[in-house]
Amino acid sequence: MSRLIVVSNRVPAPDRPPQGGLAVAVRAALQERGGVWMGWSGQSSGEEDPGALKLFEEGQITYALSDLSERDLSEYYNGLANSVLWPLCHYRIDLTDYSRRDAEGYFRVNRHFAGRLAPLIRKGDLIWIHDYHLIPLAAELRKLGITNRIGFFMHIPWPAPDVFLTLPVGETLLRAMTSYDLLGFQTAPDAGNFSLCLSRSGVAKPVPGEDGTHLAEGRRFRVGAFPISIDAAAFGRTAANAVRNVAMRKFRASLEGRMLIMGVDRLDYTKGLPQRMHAFGRFLESSPEWLGRVTYLQVTPQTREGVAQYDTLRQEVAGLAGQINGMHSRLDWMPVRYVNRAFGQQTLAGLYRIARIGLVTPLRDGMNLVAKEYVAAQDPEDPGTLILSRFAGAAAELRDGALLVNPYDEETITRAIAQAVTMTRDERKARHAAMTAVLAEHDVFAWCRNYMAQLGDVRPVLASGTEAGRRAPGQTVV
Repeated sequence: MSRLIVVSNRVPAPDRPPQGGLAVAVRAALQERGGVWMGWSGQSSGEEDPGALKLFEEGQITYALSDLSERDLSEYYNGLANSVLWPLCHYRIDLTDYSRRDAEGYFRVNRHFAGRLAPLIRKGDLIWIHDYHLIPLAAELRKLGITNRIGFFMHIPWPAPDVFLTLPVGETLLRAMTSYDLLGFQTAPDAGNFSLCLSRSGVAKPVPGEDGTHLAEGRRFRVGAFPISIDAAAFGRTAANAVRNVAMRKFRASLEGRMLIMGVDRLDYTKGLPQRMHAFGRFLESSPEWLGRVTYLQVTPQTREGVAQYDTLRQEVAGLAGQINGMHSRLDWMPVRYVNRAFGQQTLAGLYRIARIGLVTPLRDGMNLVAKEYVAAQDPEDPGTLILSRFAGAAAELRDGALLVNPYDEETITRAIAQAVTMTRDERKARHAAMTAVLAEHDVFAWCRNYMAQLGDVRPVLASGTEAGRRAPGQTVV
């Protein structure tokens, strides 16, 4: 079995249990195959050069961590990755802040990672690179003579060509992506958008009769959808146990029998938080019989403090929560509990299980695993109802059980809340059963196995026409 090399912007701490399904599945694959997990250490080297990799061993896994300089963080991480690619891929061209300096820093850091990673790669290793921070990494590795099979998975949405190609370095990134052997996206529409970008830009063309296969300058590569998931069984067990602990019993008592509506999102402009607050306020106004009978808990950890867009959003959402509370509160009831802090997985699992309604309404999301966690956390004999944005990747898999809404239309969210609070137990059970069947069959371990199997089956063809693994004249094969 081939070793596995995983590269991601951030790497879970080697000395702590992995949090979240992705980290659990990837670590399990690495333990089974042996290999390397490389990425940013989370530390800054200041004005100094980041220096050599820091290597840590844990069983079959070598963790290879690299510091980044303050310049790297400014240009690569805060610059092109999060001030351009993040808003662009979420269809917010208006929020992009492109500069040539940041673009140069983004490619420089990817060259840095490639140079540090190349000496760790052995013949036959499978390489799996994750997300928008590292789009050009395969191209940089190819320049260093690496001919191993290299896969890429995009965790966030891939936009339509008319959006992506507004990026000044858009075609450069597309050409770099043809260096991968397998490119995975969250949904079929995302994969389709990427293929359209290749065709519209003239970077690559589809191979007739070979679904998902493209050709660029004599080199074949595949594009496909691989919807990520969670460890649903484990999350369900965590939720069932969590509701028994003292903190959850106190929280449930504080509701005094009221129905709980819950949302969990990072503070980000892609999450549709103002629209959601407006919709809940409309619900209270249009359904006064529910005043004093429902509580909306919104858990929203702060991110990127000091960035103007996020500071403005934080003030707007807090203001809306205060406005709703000021208009509708009673001495013994406050309709909105708005919390700006993060909670551990066990606490969130318990809260999900208590909540009668999960409110997941992003304006755009690659997948949104909160939706899947909410479903997995429910008591199958008395489950809650998921209200889900049709623009979240999870909607494609959970459409038979969730109430799908247009997050830009506050009235549709209001109507969905009204439908959910009055839904019968039999209907809730039927909807929940449809969604849990999907999660049971397509958990995060199946996602990982499926991707790895398809990457392992690839026989990449180099620009010379030589298959990887065969030596062309003067060619070094790794």
